[in-house]
Amino acid sequence: MRRKHRRLQSEPDLDITPFMNLMIVLVPVLLLNMVFAHTSVLELNFPTGESLAAEQTEELQIQVVIHGDRFVVADNQGGVIKAIAQNNGEYDFAVLKDVMKELKSRVPEKRDIIIMPSQETSYQVLVSVMDTVRSYDAVVAGNLVEAELFPEISLGDAPVTDTDEAQEAGGKS
Repeated sequence: MRRKHRRLQSEPDLDITPFMNLMIVLVPVLLLNMVFAHTSVLELNFPTGESLAAEQTEELQIQVVIHGDRFVVADNQGGVIKAIAQNNGEYDFAVLKDVMKELKSRVPEKRDIIIMPSQETSYQVLVSVMDTVRSYDAVVAGNLVEAELFPEISLGDAPVTDTDEAQEAGGKS
């Protein structure tokens, strides 16, 4: 009689070496290529509704009023400094930046500005104006740096002009 030898069959070991090699390469590559969300927060000053003190009304206030067809840069002492019309249906942020640089050279100690958007101003235009009046890129000693213009931004409502009223009346008809 012959004996039947039964071989003990053990389950084969799982070879995870190729998978581990893949993870060792893949994880750093994915981490290096990952785009981190960059969120910047601006601290804004909103009107409080309290009446201004006499000394606050006498100091210089620079204002950028955003209308549907132009920017108006003004102050509370001399009135309109510059009106910047749209160029080919787009706001001219380069001219606005040049006006802000000129104002900063006249009053270097001034840090605050008031931005007054109209009702039809889009969010993107408002953010672009904020970025334009805050700082600009300058080259100092061969390095590109961000030079300060007016970093302290306050928001207010734009005064309604005759052209704005005419546009509203035309739109409601």
